[in-house]
Amino acid sequence: MLRKDLLRASRAGGGFHPRFATREHRPLAARVLETFESHVGERRGDLDDALAALESDAAERGGDFKLVRGLAALVERECTFETRAPVPPRRVRRAAFEAAEAVGVATSDERTAAIDRAADALGLASEDVEASLYADRDVNEILVDADVRWGPDSLLAQYDLSLAQTALFDATEVRVRSNDPKRLVSAVKRLRLMYEVERTPAGRELVVTGPDALFSRTRRYGTAFSRLLRTVAESAEWELTATIDDRGRERTMRLSEGDVTVPGVEPVAEPDFDSGVEADFAGRFRGLDLDWTLVREPEPLETGTRVMIPDFAFDYDHADFRLFFEVMGFWTPEYVAKKLGQLADVEDVDLLVAVDETLGVGEEIAARDHRVVTYTGSVRVKDVVDVLREYEAEFVADAAADLPESLSPDADAIGLDDLADEHGVSVEAIEGKAFPDHELVGRTLVRPAVLAAAAESIEAGMALSEAESALDERGIDDASAALSRLGYRVAWEGLGGGTLREKEE
Repeated sequence: MLRKDLLRASRAGGGFHPRFATREHRPLAARVLETFESHVGERRGDLDDALAALESDAAERGGDFKLVRGLAALVERECTFETRAPVPPRRVRRAAFEAAEAVGVATSDERTAAIDRAADALGLASEDVEASLYADRDVNEILVDADVRWGPDSLLAQYDLSLAQTALFDATEVRVRSNDPKRLVSAVKRLRLMYEVERTPAGRELVVTGPDALFSRTRRYGTAFSRLLRTVAESAEWELTATIDDRGRERTMRLSEGDVTVPGVEPVAEPDFDSGVEADFAGRFRGLDLDWTLVREPEPLETGTRVMIPDFAFDYDHADFRLFFEVMGFWTPEYVAKKLGQLADVEDVDLLVAVDETLGVGEEIAARDHRVVTYTGSVRVKDVVDVLREYEAEFVADAAADLPESLSPDADAIGLDDLADEHGVSVEAIEGKAFPDHELVGRTLVRPAVLAAAAESIEAGMALSEAESALDERGIDDASAALSRLGYRVAWEGLGGGTLREKEE
């Protein structure tokens, strides 16, 4: 984004049209880059003079000095300046002003005398005092690095992007159509902007509003609109219409992929979640070992003429089932009313809503046939897991009913987890079944003959590692349960291993 005083825009026809760079400005971009490169090792003041001359030359050719300044501002951000002085300037100034107070500086000769007196006090040459006195002023800083990541073409592309971002700083509403709406909504939520997704004849349109309707303008919202454009412009196809507050008058700005692109540089980092409540819940839930997969921002759901994208969804690992999950935190009354309207009209799906208790709308949401959990501060994972367990119990019962009462796996030894995977069900769905050809040893089903063969190869006094190898050869992974079943215990020898002992009766 550029400084606001560098914004170049046309207001022809009552609209608002950023004056983007064109192909004919490529030589100018090259000259700006060359000016910086040629002044490495020189004062910023000398660089500024050279850029001022470039502005004058551009103006004489019918150009705009703001374009030169805008290009230069972008390049300058990529450069490194530093103060170079024989002695720290603050130290020198302190001594010089003390000397000037004693001498009484009114003439050039008296100034020279004060400098000489300060040099004597510091043990320096007068030239070093003179060179250090104001070396830390901006104009005296030295350009030490102008290794800019842009060439002329990418500099112009960055200029156009920055110019449009500057215009969006004064936007009160932004409407966007993109070929990647899910990614766009994700960016909007992460930037903490209020939004809706509407269906239009041309497709889904994202409507992003600023604070003006409810609050006073803040710089954070203007910056967020500007950052949003970067995400928009990274899409292959997009259209953006913005309402601009142009010094109290509303104007419309329209942009598309033909106007703004993103140079091949790393995008501005954005936070992963639009609220700490969501981030906290996701982190704690993903640390659990459940038969559910948490999905961030799933597909949009229709809500009448609009759509909403829930915060999360839970996919059950053993059935084609998705439970959508929305975290409803504290917002303005207007936003809460709008959210309640969405929940009333949302398409027929399974939806769980976590509601901040301070809103007092939990019963109203439940009356719309949605599952509800309430929270204060943070969403309790246990409350959500309890809901998932209720769904899971239904799936387990259905899966168990579809299976025969007894199961006879082909394998000589197989874990319950693997057998459940073979049947596409959860472990709970097979735990109540009969296994006439196998014996359940811990969490492993083993044929009796295999278990007998294992018993013959194991004896008291054998090292635990040898016994584990004998069991592993026969496909028995649960060594602890198998050894206990065969009548052995382990006499541990520190952390290095153990020896088998017969269990006492």
